Amino acid sequence: MKNINNGWRYARRADSLPEVFSSVNIPKNAGFWRKLFAFTGPGLMVAVGYMDPGNWATDIAGGAQFGYALLSVVLISNLFAIILQHLSLKLGIVAERDLAQACRDHFDPVTNFILWVFCEIAIAACDLAEVIGAAIALNLLFGIPLTWGVVITVIDVFIILFLQAKGFRYIESIVAGLIIVILGCFAYEIILSKPDIFPILSGLVPQKEIVTNPAMLYIAIGILGATVMPHNLYLHSSIVQTRNYERTTEGKKEAIKFATIDSTVSLFLAFFINAAILIVAAATFHTTGNQDIADIHDAHKMLTPLLGTTLASIVFAVALLASGQNSTLTGTLAGQIVMEGFLNIRLKPWLRRLITRLIAVIPALIVTVLYGEKGTTDLLVLSQVILSMQLSFAVVPLVMFTGSKLKMGEFVNKSWLKILVWIIAAIIIALNLYLLLETFTNI
Repeated sequence: MKNINNGWRYARRADSLPEVFSSVNIPKNAGFWRKLFAFTGPGLMVAVGYMDPGNWATDIAGGAQFGYALLSVVLISNLFAIILQHLSLKLGIVAERDLAQACRDHFDPVTNFILWVFCEIAIAACDLAEVIGAAIALNLLFGIPLTWGVVITVIDVFIILFLQAKGFRYIESIVAGLIIVILGCFAYEIILSKPDIFPILSGLVPQKEIVTNPAMLYIAIGILGATVMPHNLYLHSSIVQTRNYERTTEGKKEAIKFATIDSTVSLFLAFFINAAILIVAAATFHTTGNQDIADIHDAHKMLTPLLGTTLASIVFAVALLASGQNSTLTGTLAGQIVMEGFLNIRLKPWLRRLITRLIAVIPALIVTVLYGEKGTTDLLVLSQVILSMQLSFAVVPLVMFTGSKLKMGEFVNKSWLKILVWIIAAIIIALNLYLLLETFTNI
């Protein structure tokens, strides 16, 4: 059963997301820009996870309390994400396995089961943030009660199924369109809030107060925990395989090059959006003495009186709704990838996505009915803590696999990259352990 040639236990493996595997054609003998366009899409879908409603709370709190000081943390978190997503896409292209399949090939059944359980919990937590974010947005825009907003999000499952039946490019186009909406909304918010340019630039430089001030450090770690998303590492390693590139050494080199450009540019878009949320919060709340704003509802209420137009609050809510819908698309796909990869169980896509969504909807519905607005805010924060707990269980195997000459051959990480990614993994693990310790000791 062991495949000695490439270091994987199974010589054969099932295609990841078989219904869309290798379904997007790459033009042969085409120029750089045509090929880049053909490879563009997976990076945008991954970037969505870095701008989901779970990120909003930490960015709003950071900007309101500390002004522009934590912009450097948003930037560093994004650089970490760019490097880790590069490893993820490289694993998918070179090994032709997603991260879940790679774990199943490498670890024993007990370890795999534990990893699968942790991953399912993380995906449910991520989906929870999306459900709550979308419900809050529907409430802010249309006055729909949070309870009904949560129920409405179940419809997303059927929208995804309809889109995927049309082809994977349809899903990527919807995601790209919603990202443009979010970008446009925050560009408008920044123009309205009139932030000072020089404090923004100085905020991009790390300051020692981030480490010496416990309150600032706590939010900084929260930004890191909310930015680097574990399910994205599974997702990216799968959806890069939707491209019909040549499965040769040269074909894989080209695929890695274009996929890395796609991923890096897309994650810089995510950086702009996260930075924009923090900048708007800093310019609107911190500079006007409203430094206790740390809640999406509070931020929405305060934008209109502080910026002098009701359109500011409406645009904010539209961006939140687009963010929640976008994250839904990618979260449910990640759920399918993880179950099929770890357990080799292939359910019908509609059933798998319905299960994933209900796991998130049921606790959100219970908390909304019992505790209302305050409960959903606390649940949003808890979902980010759960994501932080799972992160190391995705990062460490990814760094291990891509650093193995036996598994990756000539595509193995260079020595400098091996050192760098282990340092990043150690920093992420240490900071997330600190975040968890602080969270649970302060409950």
